[in-house]
Amino acid sequence: MEAVEKLGPELGIAATCAALSVSRATFYRHHTRQKPAVQRKGSPRALGAPEREAVLSALHAPRFADKAPAEVYATLLDEGIYLCSERTMYRVLAENQEVRERRNQLRHPRYKKPELLATGPNQVWSWDITKLRGPAKWTYFQLYVLLDIFSRYVVGWLIADRESSALAKRLIAESCRRQHVARDQLTVHADRGTSMTSKNLALLLADLGITKSHSRPHVSNDNPFSEAQFKTLKYRPDFPGRFGSVQDARAFGRVFFPWYNDVHRHAGLALLTPADVHYDRATARLAARATTLAVAHRAHPERFVKGLPLPAQPPRSVWINPPPNPLGPTAPSPCGSASARAKSERAASEPGSIDLERRQLNRA
Repeated sequence: MEAVEKLGPELGIAATCAALSVSRATFYRHHTRQKPAVQRKGSPRALGAPEREAVLSALHAPRFADKAPAEVYATLLDEGIYLCSERTMYRVLAENQEVRERRNQLRHPRYKKPELLATGPNQVWSWDITKLRGPAKWTYFQLYVLLDIFSRYVVGWLIADRESSALAKRLIAESCRRQHVARDQLTVHADRGTSMTSKNLALLLADLGITKSHSRPHVSNDNPFSEAQFKTLKYRPDFPGRFGSVQDARAFGRVFFPWYNDVHRHAGLALLTPADVHYDRATARLAARATTLAVAHRAHPERFVKGLPLPAQPPRSVWINPPPNPLGPTAPSPCGSASARAKSERAASEPGSIDLERRQLNRA
């Protein structure tokens, strides 16, 4: 750097840096760091130290302790005293860290992001309430849905003409009884609606030994499974624009929810139904799919350019807001895609006969 500084004015900075293989950016950065800081001269209009002390003493006077600088300025001016401008009073107070909001204003609490993990059914339930349009404008029915996030199985639902914590309490208690939920087994996650945060519901969850969890305010991503289920409901071709009565809405629910649980093939479950995953029928379903694919492969192996096809696998764990991966973005996620999981788990998931057949085909 010293050579560039000496030769640069004569030969040119660019030529000198090129000859010495020094980056011009590095030279200029080094040169800028070595420049001494230029001290700015104070304004001739600025108050001296004794004058600033006098202003601060006047503002600290008991009669001005609870008054704004504008009032202090006007009061002193009416008394024939001029110390400084109103803006200078603010500057003097700011230098002494004495400018702040005096009112006790509302400050929003910091809500922790919920991080929930389910590795099997009846570990984490998500529930929410959505509105169904009634027969007339501004009339609605309330649909309560309890959803198991691991299996996407609707464990309970209720349609009423109002939103009530008592109805939510009854729904959760009845669903826990039907699913044989034990104490300290289940976490129930919901948003922060009045029914979800009611005292009656909190007492019920405590009595049943259920952990409660809530979304952050105005963050729909904290309750994604319930939101997705409501979308599936309202995007059905036979979903009506309005329901004629609460009985009409309940009749629709009695058709929709059995279809959703037992017939609907969920994309997030490797196209298994929620009931298959919830009641541990997934292993048999996947074994049957693997057998069918093996038969098709034996009949026409030339059609499968990547070898013996395998059925996609459902996730082994499901998260609401998974924590940051400490291994970095390239590490496999516990909720990775079905194809990635299938490739990584082939050795463990394939039957021995299928694995043997694959080795024989590869040798051929």
